[in-house]
Amino acid sequence: MSEGCWDVVVIGAGAAGLLAAAAAAERSRRTLLIEKNRKPGIKILMSGGTRCNITHATDNRGIVEAFGPPGRFLHSSLAALSVQQTIELFEGEGVPTKVEETGKVFPVSNKAADVLAALLRRLRRSGATLALEEPVRDMYQNDVAFALTTFRRVVMASRVILTCGGQSYPGSGTTGDGYDFVARLGHTIVAPRAALVPVTVAAPWVADLRGITIPDVFVRICEDNACLAQRRGSLLFAHFGLSGPVILDVSGVVSRHPRPESLVLEIDFLPHLKEPDLDELLRSEAISSGKKQLAGILAGHLPKRLCEMLMVLVGMPADRKAAGLSKLDRGKLVQAAKRLRLVITGTLGFKKAEVTSGGVALDEIDSRTMQSKLVPGLFVAGEILDLDGPIGGYNFQAAFSTGWLAGSTV
Repeated sequence: MSEGCWDVVVIGAGAAGLLAAAAAAERSRRTLLIEKNRKPGIKILMSGGTRCNITHATDNRGIVEAFGPPGRFLHSSLAALSVQQTIELFEGEGVPTKVEETGKVFPVSNKAADVLAALLRRLRRSGATLALEEPVRDMYQNDVAFALTTFRRVVMASRVILTCGGQSYPGSGTTGDGYDFVARLGHTIVAPRAALVPVTVAAPWVADLRGITIPDVFVRICEDNACLAQRRGSLLFAHFGLSGPVILDVSGVVSRHPRPESLVLEIDFLPHLKEPDLDELLRSEAISSGKKQLAGILAGHLPKRLCEMLMVLVGMPADRKAAGLSKLDRGKLVQAAKRLRLVITGTLGFKKAEVTSGGVALDEIDSRTMQSKLVPGLFVAGEILDLDGPIGGYNFQAAFSTGWLAGSTV
């Protein structure tokens, strides 16, 4: 049966959808927010190790630049809801925030549940209606309105805001449903790929170092002699391969590449030391502290287990003493510490990806309103768009801002 006509129906109660529905309802639009899961905001609760990295401590220009050329699309959204306004929104709902050394903004409580609770408080006050456990099965547009079919009812809406996410963390409900809806209405979908995702490598020894974090490394993704991506930050060894912010930030290149096995990951474990300086350190230690183990000398800069593995990789015993270290052997160690090259095999895919690269083509959406240029009355916001940024709260900011702008213009 039909339930009459709503002014606005928002599909997907995530970061973008919650703010889109609240903004629309606050403008006296009769608003329905419809969610397939039993609870709203599941991905919010999972994010940032359940701490939820709300945004990044920068200005609007910093957010735009972090997304590269596509970031220009965000100018109007950030004008509607800036970084500072986002922080003020949460603090106004009783969630004080803090800026960590990396620039990431978290709730002081370190609880993603507090972030979600704040969004739900704002939603309730707005007067919007939240419907849970009601996936949208079909959507079409007639001359008068949009018709949305669920297993319970047919919902009519003058305007629709699609905020149903991409395909990352499908266990949270983001299984790409929205792509089919907009594609059938004529929109172009840029092929979705996993982004901010751990990378797998052809190096079984990596698993032996699982759990070790190196706070400051420099990595490059290379193909032949070309550098496709580079980043400096924290790296984590895992049983499946490599993770950590520095890996996640370059992973999109791997996901989008047609032959990831042709790529090489080059790691500089000591970016603060130049190669000649490391060589001199090893030379002088070999002379003055010959009885010391080489791994122990390197352990002043890196975890000892990694140092011992680097020794083995260059063909030296893990307990090799510093005495008598030749120039050739020094060169091998320097290269292993500064330019270790690992063949990439792929990524862990959408099941472990934090965001989706690809989605609704940006040139088909009016960035000033988030309305479709092809389908009047259809608005698109959040991760369903072909817009993905680096780790650090940038993607949440894009979701909050595009959702808010959509809700403010329907």
